[in-house]
Amino acid sequence: MSDALEDKLCAARTRLILDKPFLGALVLRLPMVEADPGWCPTTATDARKFYYNPDYIDALSLDQAQYVLAHEALHCALSHFARRRHRIRHRWDVACDYAVNPLLLDDGLIPPPGALVDEHFEGMTAEEIYPCIDDNTADQPMDRHVYDQGEKDQAGGRGGGRDTDKNDRDRDQPPGGQPDTGGDQRAGAEQDPTRGGAPQPPALSAAEQEALSVQWQQRLAGAAQQAMQAGKLGGAMARMVDHLLQPQLPWRMLLARYMTATARDDYSYMRPSSRREGAAILPSLRSAQIDVAVALDTSGSVSDREIQEFIAEVDGLKGQIRARLTLFACDADLAEGGPWVYEPWEALGLPSELNGGGGTRFSPVFDWLEGQGRRPDLLVYFTDANGEFPVVEPAYPVIWLVKGRAKVPWGQRIQLN
Repeated sequence: MSDALEDKLCAARTRLILDKPFLGALVLRLPMVEADPGWCPTTATDARKFYYNPDYIDALSLDQAQYVLAHEALHCALSHFARRRHRIRHRWDVACDYAVNPLLLDDGLIPPPGALVDEHFEGMTAEEIYPCIDDNTADQPMDRHVYDQGEKDQAGGRGGGRDTDKNDRDRDQPPGGQPDTGGDQRAGAEQDPTRGGAPQPPALSAAEQEALSVQWQQRLAGAAQQAMQAGKLGGAMARMVDHLLQPQLPWRMLLARYMTATARDDYSYMRPSSRREGAAILPSLRSAQIDVAVALDTSGSVSDREIQEFIAEVDGLKGQIRARLTLFACDADLAEGGPWVYEPWEALGLPSELNGGGGTRFSPVFDWLEGQGRRPDLLVYFTDANGEFPVVEPAYPVIWLVKGRAKVPWGQRIQLN
């Protein structure tokens, strides 16, 4: 690497550390390695190092060099290398770029040409963006995501390239390499003197992905804490960090935990019938039917498939805990014909037609319950939480099953995604 390139990258990293300490702390964890241009037309990462094409870096301004360093570091900090699972690799790589770039732009960084940006994806995770990406999209990531490449992967387009064999898209490849667990704060760059640039690194194994994911989550939390203490963590970054550091238990498990806790069997010490012999009062196990209210946000932000999955899950739980269930559908107002009541032995299902698609107000559900003098043992509201909340918290427990990142003013929030 030439002295000029080394000075540019070190200067870009230093400016990030001073001006954007959250991003700077993450970038510092990626040693900079000059890559063979044959496989790295721009920049790349394998979650262990930052790889770059010297000609590409030379053509960038100092501001743009900051951007590409932060871009690769965020891919690692967000554990994009460990979250693809069954998804098609190229679509996943595109979705990851659409998730990262708005965060960097919101933080005031200057992108290089070719950065994927769509305002419709702002504030969304890669998992939320992925279904919106067409399988045959012509979009290309601005960089290479080489932690997950297939054996037949070829460099193509500006950055990420496609798998040349479509059947390889859903298949993880044999493991290689080891996680870089030490020496990740080296200031200089590394290169292979025999080839003029480092060869393409092997893909991560499942064990390596898991180990690096834990490592990067720790780095993310530490970097966020330092930046917050310095008062230099932007709003979008802070919301992203808060979302990622929440417990990631499956929503079905959390919902089952809360519903079964509400319906827990208990012992009764009621005086026995006078027809029984003896005066002793002995405990007896009693199981009472509980009253559960379920509300569906039909404003259009939650898909029909997600609603069906939610209804199926609640139906399974309802039979186990002997719950009498009242079903509401609501956007700005309650749906016509509702609410609908289901006894414990009745299968829960959706009405044939549900009007919706308007604005979102949560008050009609709570107002109806109050008007009927009802105080359910539990209310579960399935929503994106973007709407008008009641000012006063009710006197019964409320669970918000939330799609997206919106906050709730009270009650228990469970993340859907």
